[in-house]
Amino acid sequence: MFWNAPAVPADEPVQVLVLGDSLSAAYGLPDSAKGWVALLQEKLQSRKVVIVNASIPGDTSAGGLARLASALAAQHPQIVILELGANDGLRGLPLSSLKSNLGAMIDQARSAGAQVLLLGMKLPPNYGGRYADGFEQVYRDLAKEKHAEALPFFLDGVGGKDHLLQSDGLHPNADAQPILMNNVLEKLDPILTSTR
Repeated sequence: MFWNAPAVPADEPVQVLVLGDSLSAAYGLPDSAKGWVALLQEKLQSRKVVIVNASIPGDTSAGGLARLASALAAQHPQIVILELGANDGLRGLPLSSLKSNLGAMIDQARSAGAQVLLLGMKLPPNYGGRYADGFEQVYRDLAKEKHAEALPFFLDGVGGKDHLLQSDGLHPNADAQPILMNNVLEKLDPILTSTR
């Protein structure tokens, strides 16, 4: 069940805003055109979809919340993809703040007439069971409480696989980007269909 949003006329492009961190900003890749957002734009070009990538390396959920309003006002997207929280987790920030910030962004995007796709995250196993479990639960709870479309784990098929990661062991390399793009597209495609 998709959040009610105005239909986009067939002759107008669907505007998609990606609000994320380094995972969506093509961090560490020699060519940003090989990042998953750029690949997604290429894939959806023929379907009259325009993607604006407002991702900033190192951004947290608080940072995303602080800049969402201006991005919504500038782009007027029909769909917002939220890919934030990994840096909150890596810094051990309070999970209550993560949930509050992401929830506020979902509400804000919807108030601006956009549907939301929330990209779920997990932490590396060395971050401790209780915090890591709670971190994952934030995304599950938000998807349920907000009735939001969600991808349970954005890095599915990539996380923990050395051959798909850069030397830091955290950021996906160029070979991983098509996998990430397909992960998102699987959840995004029905939302796109519902906008027409």
